[in-house]
Amino acid sequence: MTGFLEKHLGKFWLALVYLFLYLPLFFMIVFSFNSTRQDARFTGFSLRWYEALLADTRLVEGFWLSLKVATVAGLLSAVLGTFAAFVLVRYRRFKGRTLFSGMVHAPLVMPEVVIGLSLLLLMVGAQNFLGWPQRGMLTIILGHALLGMAYAMVVVQSRLLDMDRSLEEAAMDLGARPLQVFFLVTMPNIFQAILAAFLLSFTLSFDDVVIAEFLSGPGVNTLPQVIFGYARRGINPTIYAAASLLITTVTVVIVGYSVWVARRTRQRERDMAAALRAELAALRA
Repeated sequence: MTGFLEKHLGKFWLALVYLFLYLPLFFMIVFSFNSTRQDARFTGFSLRWYEALLADTRLVEGFWLSLKVATVAGLLSAVLGTFAAFVLVRYRRFKGRTLFSGMVHAPLVMPEVVIGLSLLLLMVGAQNFLGWPQRGMLTIILGHALLGMAYAMVVVQSRLLDMDRSLEEAAMDLGARPLQVFFLVTMPNIFQAILAAFLLSFTLSFDDVVIAEFLSGPGVNTLPQVIFGYARRGINPTIYAAASLLITTVTVVIVGYSVWVARRTRQRERDMAAALRAELAALRA
């Protein structure tokens, strides 16, 4: 009996954790098909809340705004995070490195309320002094890029630390310039990390409501803001439908990305094995 518990206790505990995390999502998806507004009893299958979702202009406009903001903020975060990670990994000693590293890591541990409030004061001051930018999509993108850059930097930095420096050194020995080495050698090797950083930043931006609340302007509301506003006024099954579609979309993207990474990894392993066989054959000849 003791051996059985030692063998299966970890699996049982893991199952309980997954159940705790995903059971509420399952019930939300189920009740998005409920025929009435009841949130405690399933009264019948219906698509009425998905039809109401398509007819709700605030939710639809908020979704498209969130999609545009998250895409641009994710790209900015991935680019800036890659540059920051490259500087911290490849240049170990330069004046102000400790300050730079602390400033890049600060959004990871700083409450979003503090970040949002400080950015609001900055944007209001810039608008009063320069007349730009107006609070809206642009300010939300800048705020989300600031937050996402820190997470993107951590992802790319871990890949750069594991990368074999001899590849870059070999390219430079063959006459490649530093810029060529970066785009022809370094970038292909860290591309998966950059893509993962983009997806992480995209997700953080898409579901953020705190920073968006501080930086959004009149008539500019992202999807999480709209959902949060609906939730404060009471239960609306249309929110369940919107959340179910988001969960489905995120699941499909994650599964697709995982399959793509697995195929790339297997292809790289096959290429390396083929190169090794060709090298051995050349040595024997």
